[in-house]
Amino acid sequence: MRRVSRFAVAGAAAAALAVTVSACGSSSTESAGSGKSKGIGLAYDVGGKGDQSFNDAAYAGFQKAEKDFGVGGRDIEPQDGESDADKVQRLETLAKSGYNPVIGVGFAYAPAVKQVAAKYPKISFGIIDDNTIKAKNVADMVFHEEQSSYLAGIAAAKTTKKNHIGFIGGVDIPLIHKFEAGFLQGAKSVNPKIKIESQYLTQTPQEGGFSSPDKGENAANGQIDAGADVIYHAAGLSGQGVIKAAAAHKVWAIGVDSDQYEQSALSAYKDYILTSALKNVSGAVYDLTKSVLKDHKPLSGEVRGSLDNGGVGLSDTNPVFKNNADLQAALKKAEQGIKDGTIKVNAS
Repeated sequence: MRRVSRFAVAGAAAAALAVTVSACGSSSTESAGSGKSKGIGLAYDVGGKGDQSFNDAAYAGFQKAEKDFGVGGRDIEPQDGESDADKVQRLETLAKSGYNPVIGVGFAYAPAVKQVAAKYPKISFGIIDDNTIKAKNVADMVFHEEQSSYLAGIAAAKTTKKNHIGFIGGVDIPLIHKFEAGFLQGAKSVNPKIKIESQYLTQTPQEGGFSSPDKGENAANGQIDAGADVIYHAAGLSGQGVIKAAAAHKVWAIGVDSDQYEQSALSAYKDYILTSALKNVSGAVYDLTKSVLKDHKPLSGEVRGSLDNGGVGLSDTNPVFKNNADLQAALKKAEQGIKDGTIKVNAS
């Protein structure tokens, strides 16, 4: 039976992963995972470490796990234009070297995780943002992104002075559609007639939708020129450009995945970062590592973060956001409605 588990919230500590590999075993494969783990292996998604968003959230969990469990770790950056075979090689390198668990950060790792996990059954694997792998030694770590995005939509609609807001998605794929759907629904729950600009930077990740701040900046400039004064991005590294443009025009940006108000690389723009729609990627990485290295009961199956278990939410580090009593009351009411089921949030 596949175990469905809840994320333990990493909370403040989170502030502060073509050559086809044979599925047949080998002596190195069979021995991998049989000894003491060298620690956590992490393979990053497009944009890599330093995106101040998705990948950096994973790195925060990686760092906390290293510290708390007294283990080593290895994290590996992606390459531009890489293939699934490159991802397979990266994960296999970590597994063969004795890291356990091994985590692929991002849905693009699904084919590689499926293949390598089958070859190394004694090692626990995790994948963020994909729930298609059905294996006893794989944890599919996914989130209700639409729920936090609904709250972001309320925040945008309650903050705009022009009744005109915007959404910028990195890549036109189902995962990012969840962010857009929740955001639009949340905003319209406040003002059904609100004007919403919505666009995607690219059709595929290979075109740079998650890794091109210039694309994000250009898109944000266009939406601001059209009249939007609050812009929510779900665009990874490209979102840095969205935030830069918002600050330049003195309008609000809403960040994603990590608390972008608190990110040092974005400190010059923080006064224009209203809030961020959080996704507890750090907690997912940490909890899987804990289950393997401390509890010795590895998580497996679908592990889904939601508002109910703290896996998603909104940051409140910006005092302007936190001290807006009307906005906070609206958010509290919406959050309760989502938790008790009276509000059904669209996922597409």
